[in-house]
Amino acid sequence: MEKFKLLIIGGGPAGMTASIYASRYKIPHLIISPILGGSASEAHLIENWPGIKQIKGSALMDNFWEHAKSYSPSFWQEEAKKIQKENNEFKVLTSGGREVAGNALIFSCGTQYKRLTVPGEKELLGRGVSYCATCDGAFFKDKKVAVIGGANSAVMASIELAQHASKVYLIFRGEELKGEPVWVDRVKENSKIVLIAGTNITKIVGTNKVEKIILDKDFEGSREIELEGVFIEIGVTPLGEMAKNLGIKLDNLGAIEINSRGETNVPGFFAAGDTTTGSGGFRQVITAAAEGAIAARSSFEYLKEKKLI
Repeated sequence: MEKFKLLIIGGGPAGMTASIYASRYKIPHLIISPILGGSASEAHLIENWPGIKQIKGSALMDNFWEHAKSYSPSFWQEEAKKIQKENNEFKVLTSGGREVAGNALIFSCGTQYKRLTVPGEKELLGRGVSYCATCDGAFFKDKKVAVIGGANSAVMASIELAQHASKVYLIFRGEELKGEPVWVDRVKENSKIVLIAGTNITKIVGTNKVEKIILDKDFEGSREIELEGVFIEIGVTPLGEMAKNLGIKLDNLGAIEINSRGETNVPGFFAAGDTTTGSGGFRQVITAAAEGAIAARSSFEYLKEKKLI
């Protein structure tokens, strides 16, 4: 079994930043992640990363990885499936069947998309139902689509989809959009985007692909809208469940509880990014990166105190 001083689980902004700082602290470490960039790589545009006025999420995450890999960290492009702690070491089993041990661990697995759990959602996934406008928007050129949700991710998805689709229905259950004002203004100014407030989707209908949606109240005289794509943007759930078997404390939403140093209640186990309670739940690339840097410094201090480096 291979051993490292530090294991970093997750390759999003938090994980890659943690790797950069771990390299600068000269900590031998391994990154384990099936993909690099996390949900940030799916962002249509990022306009709040200091020093860069506007950049695609995928391009910014490419920059992160180019920086991180310039220090030549070890990287396994696999998913961590199980974490155990034995004899003050953390042991990780990956989707490829490999095992690795580390004296300290930084958990930065991010979040997963929330589901609507309506009829047709699961059945038509990949056949018109999507959770990623950046990934799938181009497939809907000159077609009608719907975006479900009323916060930032839904607002941004609508703007991106309007570049491809002939019409975008933005459907949300509240009376007002809750996105950042600058994005909300862009939605309201876009003639392709139709706002449907105070409304829920109850069913997605289609045989081999999405054909229409059913609403819980009338829109323009009908509860049915014919379209070809449904993009679900109703938020995310932290992926902290895998750490639960170690006795890691989670909040009521499943996020890992950390202190200002990125420490959890289990010594040597640190966490960073969207999967944590850090930064007041303000899930942004900049806060994830900051938490990754802090967790790396804390892991260095932990390893040094234990005389492991």
